[in-house]
Amino acid sequence: MKKKTLWQNFFENYIIRFSGILTIIIMLLIVAFLIIDGFPFLFEYNFFKFLFSSDWYPLSSKFGALPLIFGSFYVTFLAAIMAVPLSLGTALFISEIATPSLRTSLKVSLEILASVPSVVFGFLGILILGPFFESAFDIRTGLNAFTAAFLLAFMSIPTIASVAEESLQSVPKALREGSLALGANRFQTMMKITLPAAQSGIIAGIMLGVGRAIGETMTVMMVAGGSAQINLGIFEPIRTITGTIASEMGEVIHGDEHYHALFMLGFILFMITLSINTISSMVINKIKKSKG
Repeated sequence: MKKKTLWQNFFENYIIRFSGILTIIIMLLIVAFLIIDGFPFLFEYNFFKFLFSSDWYPLSSKFGALPLIFGSFYVTFLAAIMAVPLSLGTALFISEIATPSLRTSLKVSLEILASVPSVVFGFLGILILGPFFESAFDIRTGLNAFTAAFLLAFMSIPTIASVAEESLQSVPKALREGSLALGANRFQTMMKITLPAAQSGIIAGIMLGVGRAIGETMTVMMVAGGSAQINLGIFEPIRTITGTIASEMGEVIHGDEHYHALFMLGFILFMITLSINTISSMVINKIKKSKG
């Protein structure tokens, strides 16, 4: 019993603390790496011109990040519109309606879907979805923002649905029983009791899904069309920050202007994801404080 206590103390005081410190160190090293290779670009190119210019032509030394930033947000926004309702519906069905055996099968299916490599979704987009959308909507190309967002939505569903389902499961059973005892039906209980009680966890799941979508590389690089232009049409080709870094990093000369520009894009993407996580944490903390 004494040895177990000593091991527990060692684990809590050293292993867990070391893991937390190591995580912070790794994050700081990533930031330092991006700054070291990205910030030299600012000595060669005006930052505001880089951030707000709409011309991305590296061969002509024109580096305008605006269409790439727009493309990342645009595709992520379209993906969220599709993924969030489907994910919440899936989570509600698994948590509130499905039988125990069906619930287990559906949760395993979500885990399998989450484990599918992104390049597989990219191949599905190129070979099946792209040609299908091109024929169904009579558009000039099936490789566009809608195809990329459609695939990103299905890639985000397992993350959002799993976290939302766990949050719904954590809602006390007494709340559901009390609502049903007062005359509410199952649907009213889910909408008025269960969902509001689990909203902090649901928001966390949505933010994780959004982070997965905005940071995705292979799928958007393969099916988004690769056009570094600001196109508002959902069936127009588009390019994201991640797709640009992945497609161009292997072609640049180490240390030249284009090389530093890509690392500056990486730093901007890091700041975007950090901002999303910070805002979501603030919202979740506010919800928790308002509940008591």
